[in-house]
Amino acid sequence: MSARTGEIEKTGRNLGGSAALMLRGVALTGLAVYEGLLLLWVSLVVCLCFVGIGIPLLPGALNAVRGDARTQRRLAGEWSGVRVEASYLPEPAGAPGPVWKRVHRMLGDSATWRDLLWTLVNPLVGPLLALLPAAAVLGGLWGLSLPFVWDSLPESWNSIWFTFIPVESQSTAILAAALGLVEIVAGLALLPRLMLPLHGRWVRLMLGSTRAALSNRVEHLASTRSDAMDMNATELRRIERDLHDGAQVRLVALGMTLSAAESLIERNPEAVRALLAEAKENSTKALNELRDLVHGVHPPLLADRGLVDAVRTLALELPMRIHVTGSVPGRLPAPVESAAYFAVAELLSNVTKHAKASEATVDIRYSDRSLRVAVHDDGVGGADTRNGSGLAGVERRLAAFDGLLVVTSPLGGPTSIAFEIACELLKDSTADAPAN
Repeated sequence: MSARTGEIEKTGRNLGGSAALMLRGVALTGLAVYEGLLLLWVSLVVCLCFVGIGIPLLPGALNAVRGDARTQRRLAGEWSGVRVEASYLPEPAGAPGPVWKRVHRMLGDSATWRDLLWTLVNPLVGPLLALLPAAAVLGGLWGLSLPFVWDSLPESWNSIWFTFIPVESQSTAILAAALGLVEIVAGLALLPRLMLPLHGRWVRLMLGSTRAALSNRVEHLASTRSDAMDMNATELRRIERDLHDGAQVRLVALGMTLSAAESLIERNPEAVRALLAEAKENSTKALNELRDLVHGVHPPLLADRGLVDAVRTLALELPMRIHVTGSVPGRLPAPVESAAYFAVAELLSNVTKHAKASEATVDIRYSDRSLRVAVHDDGVGGADTRNGSGLAGVERRLAAFDGLLVVTSPLGGPTSIAFEIACELLKDSTADAPAN
């Protein structure tokens, strides 16, 4: 009796799971309907752009399209386990700029056009995938009813077909009912479990990176790999040189001073006292140089408190007003934290040296499995990765992590520089405190 009860409970769970999956299909269909309405709205805004009225509305319409695409990517990951990366170019924060610049920036991103194509196609394809299980169940119920109703249907229905079966007699109606039963079983047990994976693959096909984009990315990584290796080799040589010319020299001098003090300890205590004071001074200088060297490799505060607090401390040390905002809901991998920290340090150094700015802001966020940092200042502008201002070094540093750097710096200012690094948060990590 208990075994039969277990089978009944298992059957109930399966049916409940199928019903939940079909409800998700209904939700996806609702999204497809929303996308159809969104397409109409975008089309109306584009038409209004020809008379100038729609231009201020276009960024909001494109952001709505992006928001829908992000929702579809998230549902594909949560419901079917198909991870679809968003590949938008990072946008500078703090100063969105004129409307036409925002529109130009968004339309210059190929991911925006993929989102628009999705909004055009998915209202037709999405419901076909999402409602397939429910359609199979409803069609199966119609087939089950045919043995009882086929003979009483209106005479105008002189040709009744159930899928590929012409229902012309009781025997063919029974055959249609058998096929309808198969459709019901498939609609409840099989199709719901196929529907969501199909949706995930459909999202990845339309909203994921294209093969050409992936090929270009591989080529880009191959070209930047040598730069990353050269940077590491240069960094190692710098550390070796700093140790050789700095702390090592002082430690050797410390040893010689202590040896001299040892030889004079009985004959000239006053000279020993002076030598010990000199040794103490050399040891302090050597310790400070080692601390500076460690700070240049990986600041201790960065390891202890995380990126936001480390950048906030860095901002307090600079001779201008810098506001640091944002938070990271966890700890990032140490190489990513280090690269982001030194990238921000270089950007802020450029601000203090070249921008002639009165204040700057740094915004640090983590979303969509990516770290996004934006630095904005009210200086004279004109920053360019090609003019030797240090931005090329930042670009090379980020390239080692396949990071993106976007510079918006017209002559006369202001300047907004944003970069993005795709990464995962460390598990069981403590979140950075928000910085204000």
